[in-house]
Amino acid sequence: MSGAEPVRPGEPRLREALGRLEEGGDAWVATAGEEPGAPYLVPLSFIWDGTTVLIATPEGSRTGRNLAANGSVRLGVGETRDVVLVEGTADTVAPPDLSEEEADLFATRTGFDPRQLSTPYLYFRIRPARIQSWRGGTELDGRELMSNGTWLMTD
Repeated sequence: MSGAEPVRPGEPRLREALGRLEEGGDAWVATAGEEPGAPYLVPLSFIWDGTTVLIATPEGSRTGRNLAANGSVRLGVGETRDVVLVEGTADTVAPPDLSEEEADLFATRTGFDPRQLSTPYLYFRIRPARIQSWRGGTELDGRELMSNGTWLMTD
């Protein structure tokens, strides 16, 4: 996207952001722990159920430990000049606590099934508190789509 792209009004921007989340795929997932140098960024696959984001990562990974410890998370979906940012809180979901239907949906939609691996994985359900979307600097105004868990507009 270039700076010459027309600025999208709020509702089309919201529809496109929700569409991007619905497509699922991959996101950059940022977490932080208590130790120095703690910010950590990894790409992970996700699905969106219309309300929450579901990811999976090894239980012993830095991301897994950070999320289990404090639940604070940011996700970046898309490219830097056409991005959806999600800030929220992650709840840990042990594999036996995830319904088989949802685990199957995750595996089908992401092409990745943590249940098939010998490394113990955890799922994390992310409840968005803030969602932003913009294409370049011309869309910085109005980028806030959700604040404090409340949609600022509806599509």
